[in-house]
Amino acid sequence: MKICNFEDIEAWKLGRELVNKVYYLFTELNDFAFKNQILRASLSIITNIAEGFDRGSNKEFIQYLIIARGSVSEVKSLLYIALDLEYITKQQFT
Repeated sequence: MKICNFEDIEAWKLGRELVNKVYYLFTELNDFAFKNQILRASLSIITNIAEGFDRGSNKEFIQYLIIARGSVSEVKSLLYIALDLEYITKQQFT
């Protein structure tokens, strides 16, 4: 099956779900620097997938996917910090 739109990419769909979960988890957080960083990192995942897809070449798309993967790691790392600082529970982390 040929993918014609970035919205059809499974990783983009999952990233969109992650963005919504991150926004929901941290909507009331008063640590604005942390909140801004994790929100921006989560947004970076899906925006890089979308931008890379629409660049038109496989080489550029792959490069943007690598950047998106780095943003996934950033969000994951920030979630560990959120857990350590008790901004989220273990269940929310999982």
